[in-house]
Amino acid sequence: MEKQRRLGKSDLYVNPVGLGTNAVGGHNIHPNLNDETGKEVVRTAIDHGINFLDTAFIYGPKRSEELIGEVLKEHGGRDKVVLATKGAHKFVDGKVVFDNSPAFLKEAVESSLKRLQTDYIDLFYIHFPDDHTPKDEAVGALKELKDEGKIRAIGVSNFSIEQLKEANKDGYVDVLQSEYNLFKREAEKDLLPYTAENGISFIPYFPLASGLLAGKYTKDTKFEGGRAKNPLYQGETYLRNLEKVEKLRPIAKEKGVDVAHVVLAWYLSQPSIDAVIPGAKRPEQVIDNLKTLEVSLTEADVQKISAIFQ
Repeated sequence: MEKQRRLGKSDLYVNPVGLGTNAVGGHNIHPNLNDETGKEVVRTAIDHGINFLDTAFIYGPKRSEELIGEVLKEHGGRDKVVLATKGAHKFVDGKVVFDNSPAFLKEAVESSLKRLQTDYIDLFYIHFPDDHTPKDEAVGALKELKDEGKIRAIGVSNFSIEQLKEANKDGYVDVLQSEYNLFKREAEKDLLPYTAENGISFIPYFPLASGLLAGKYTKDTKFEGGRAKNPLYQGETYLRNLEKVEKLRPIAKEKGVDVAHVVLAWYLSQPSIDAVIPGAKRPEQVIDNLKTLEVSLTEADVQKISAIFQ
């Protein structure tokens, strides 16, 4: 079992394989979710040593936080869990806008605390940047909440490098969550070097590119919904992507795990990527994700995987 890793400069330590919970109560994201199954996913994670749960106001909306709150209430384990949630989405006349104003962020934290039935949130992220709030002011509001003990660490998500630098002007940012996977490596240009240099943990989302990097699809797989529109899944591009994923099979076979585990282990070998948060719709997927911790990649493996997805 890999030892726990520290998030940024905070005093939070996590199992590097966490749980992304947009399929726990995220009825606006996934069709046909069952709330009871969602709660079982969270219980299974806690029972198997996953202590890093990642949720957000917009999953549901609200429902994911509520279900996690219920599980932690009845199941115990609040003190065993590093609970991350996010806010910035605001409904105005039925439309979603982003708001990073200090007043709104403080309100967002208060409502998340209620839904999660807890008196502190371990890691609170600004989920998306807005267009008008200076980012150091937004983070300043979270710093005040941290000083009050309502949150323990400060995160930002989906920020550009300029926004991240402004947000971190006073060195208060602990975690950046951003899109990054073997097909989408733009973060290596500026975000990852910045986080590595500034003691910020980088948490990648869509680490398996909506399943493409899990090695479970073939050229005949039919997609609907979001995947059908995703550029990675179109025509020739899709076939080329599948060929790359196929090249990971021998490495996975040699390690006695699946392609997904090798991919997740590759992220954890990168500087400043301190945790991954693969999702799960069913309890057995949670247990499967943990096999990532059994994979040890040599420097040669890491280089080889990087070269396949150059």
